[in-house]
Amino acid sequence: MEEIPVRVAVRIRPLLPKEILHNQHVCVRVVPNSQQVIIGKDRAFTFDFVFGQKSAQHEVYATCIKPLVSSFIEGYNVTVFAYGQTGSGKTYTLGGGYVVSSSDEEKGIIPRAIHEIFQNISENHNTDFTVKVSYIEVHKEDLRDLLELETSSKDMHIREDEKGNTGNMSFCL
Repeated sequence: MEEIPVRVAVRIRPLLPKEILHNQHVCVRVVPNSQQVIIGKDRAFTFDFVFGQKSAQHEVYATCIKPLVSSFIEGYNVTVFAYGQTGSGKTYTLGGGYVVSSSDEEKGIIPRAIHEIFQNISENHNTDFTVKVSYIEVHKEDLRDLLELETSSKDMHIREDEKGNTGNMSFCL
């Protein structure tokens, strides 16, 4: 595994039907054949991965997440951190909308990763696996495990060392 601790991907979602109805416009453009986006008229930013409005779920998964799943299967800890304002497309990219009848094309990175992990487990009968999953939402100062509906944010903490560094963040219940 290549030693790059953090990689940043940007996905530009297409306009929603209500945004088109209100004559709104996309303010972010992808620079062709680069990993750059331009915001407004001239503010350029470079990222490790850039996905435009027409990018498919499988493309985001194959490029950004599949290598992490491979590392996870090898025993490494991995984290996917989705950041953005409300309505920016995090839920769609992560889950694909959580609709049972959604097509394979629409499935987000979480169902794809889970499928790949458990497929690998089922193919390796001679290996014992323990899988622990967290799905943490950080909103303002509150932490919430979206998989544990009974857990309040008061029961979750970010651990720090004696110098106040979080280093490897661990969420403890």
